[in-house]
Amino acid sequence: MSRLRADIWVMAYIRRIEVEGLVAMLRKRGAAEAGAIFIKVDCLNGQSMLFMPAPQSLNTQMDRVFTRAHKALTLDSPDIEIKIAKEQRFDSDLWLVEVEDKQGRHFLDLIE
Repeated sequence: MSRLRADIWVMAYIRRIEVEGLVAMLRKRGAAEAGAIFIKVDCLNGQSMLFMPAPQSLNTQMDRVFTRAHKALTLDSPDIEIKIAKEQRFDSDLWLVEVEDKQGRHFLDLIE
């Protein structure tokens, strides 16, 4: 059994966020079948979080699992944008979804 295509997963994720009454927007479309997916959560107070795919060695399941791209709970939003720009230079096929939520909710499966 193969993993869900990135484009289908992203559209389903955005719909899930909207069902919760939050705002989610696709900032960058990546490779449809297997692009890495990054999720930025803007806490609307100058702080944000960035989640990235968990390393394959930690992911023992077929579903998409994420990890925080930084050690602190949140970072200043400009610092998150610097991290995003660095990732985009490394991988031009990545997906970027931005979620806006004052409580920092993201509804992702995480490996810490």
